[in-house]
Amino acid sequence: MNNHEYYIARCIELAKNGFGTTYPNPMVGSVIVYNGQIIGEGWHQKAGEPHAEVNAIRSVKDPSLLNKATIYVSLEPCSHFGKTPPCCDLIIKNKIPNVVIGTVDSNIKVAGNGIKRLREAGANVIVGVLEKECYELNQRFFTFHEKKRPYIILKWAETQDGFIAPLTKKEQKPVWITNSYSRQLVHKWRTEEQAILVGTQTVIDDNPKLNARDWEGNNPIRVVIDQNNRIPKNAHVLDNQTKTIVFSKNKTTVSSENTIFEVIDFQENIAQQIVERLYQHQIQSVIIEGGAQIIQTFIDAALWDEARVFIGNSKFGTGIKAPVLNKTPSKKEKIGTDELLIISNYD
Repeated sequence: MNNHEYYIARCIELAKNGFGTTYPNPMVGSVIVYNGQIIGEGWHQKAGEPHAEVNAIRSVKDPSLLNKATIYVSLEPCSHFGKTPPCCDLIIKNKIPNVVIGTVDSNIKVAGNGIKRLREAGANVIVGVLEKECYELNQRFFTFHEKKRPYIILKWAETQDGFIAPLTKKEQKPVWITNSYSRQLVHKWRTEEQAILVGTQTVIDDNPKLNARDWEGNNPIRVVIDQNNRIPKNAHVLDNQTKTIVFSKNKTTVSSENTIFEVIDFQENIAQQIVERLYQHQIQSVIIEGGAQIIQTFIDAALWDEARVFIGNSKFGTGIKAPVLNKTPSKKEKIGTDELLIISNYD
């Protein structure tokens, strides 16, 4: 690893501190180096707050060193006015002569303009250091801007004999397949993604809150499929506590500030219609937690980016079969008595 890669790797490490809090912005880290020493660091912490480059520049104790330094950024500095001023203007204002960038920002508002502005101002700009790693860091952001849909994560738990749920239940609550450590990990994931999606039967059977109770962080936007308006009005997902989007065949209830009803055609490509509407709602990522039918719908439509499958330690004998996904896991991990499979669907 050369020096440029070392410092961009540090940018990536810093950027990850913003996981789940920067939407709709990307995660970005920045490092400022003078004479082989890091003199400033920063990352984008929350949308509307200062960007990584601003925080890094502000952290430099001796600003007189900036006109002799190199600034490293995991993503191309922005060149447009949003909630904050353009970062490339700040770099130019401070006369930082060298700029090293991990990857270009494909957002149409930036898309090379930041690099162009910096070069026109006389900066020495290097682009494409640890480009693959920087791209992967913001796959949600890039998927949203390039594919015009959210980054889609499928998640389910299945038994040793391949069932996702029993055929019948005595109570309206989940039947746990995984252990408490796996369940806590799922709540952590919920804080990292912008939305969570389930089907009608999951709501009727389990009455889930779909929030993050076992991990500190933001609750995701709830997305519910309710084709025939079967979900009871007293269900947790309709409690107006968290923004919720309900997809149905007919609109029978008026939308409120926190509960939005959307009508789609269930005779057409359901998954495609849903991701198009989620894109319109500016949702960059969604974790689909069930049930088996809705997960299989997205698999069959080839609309998914990553699957996270828990294999529990129990057997049901009979039940609802788990979704079928004929791909080899890219990663396997033991979580106590459970096994977690990570399956990628990247181009």
